[in-house]
Amino acid sequence: MNVVLYRSDSRGTADHGWLKSRHTFSFANYYCPSRLNFGVLRVLNDDLVEPKMGFGTHPHDNMEIVSIVLDGELEHKDSMGTGSIIKKGEVQVMSAGSGVTHSEFNPSEDKPVSFFQIWLFPNKENVEPRYGQAYFDEADVANKWQMVVSPDGENKSLWIHQDARIYRGDFEAGKSVDYHMNNSENGLFLMVIDGKVEVDDYTLSGRDAAGLTDVGDKISVSVKKKSQLLLLEVPMTR
Repeated sequence: MNVVLYRSDSRGTADHGWLKSRHTFSFANYYCPSRLNFGVLRVLNDDLVEPKMGFGTHPHDNMEIVSIVLDGELEHKDSMGTGSIIKKGEVQVMSAGSGVTHSEFNPSEDKPVSFFQIWLFPNKENVEPRYGQAYFDEADVANKWQMVVSPDGENKSLWIHQDARIYRGDFEAGKSVDYHMNNSENGLFLMVIDGKVEVDDYTLSGRDAAGLTDVGDKISVSVKKKSQLLLLEVPMTR
């Protein structure tokens, strides 16, 4: 197995006052030629938006965009006529396809919103834009992988135009957790939201991540401290 580490303190940073963001891959003013993407995973931003602030209306096309709210609420509006509030425990997907504009705003008077913004290259271009949103019960992440995004809506997950899967899991210390690959040619991107784990003799703590390739049939994750994990299985070629 090949392992590339993405330590928390090695990520790109942006501080706009109203927005504090950490960029796992090159984004906006952060550019690192060795961190352009991991397979079809193009963006994994760790965003914190202050109350009553947000991203104004802006365009996207030919990208699968996933937002996972960790704390607080995020208000979404788009050119498809969608208007919604995304809360903790909810996940949003948007297929930008042939083109869409949208805005994201923290509607709270006093509480920041923390969320992951994830972009994946699609396997079909110029599709009709679409939107999806769902709540995933936190009880279903206790010591197991909960699929929130998939290519086909399996197990009530949200679907996207890509052979990629996104999982969350909350694991107790002392657990040894296996993940079985859906496609052995895919790569895995594992991020520790908080806690501490060990994979292939590498220790990962809060917001550390590892890109894993040539995994074989499965990986095993040893949980050293109670941990919240984000796991993406993605094709390594577009």
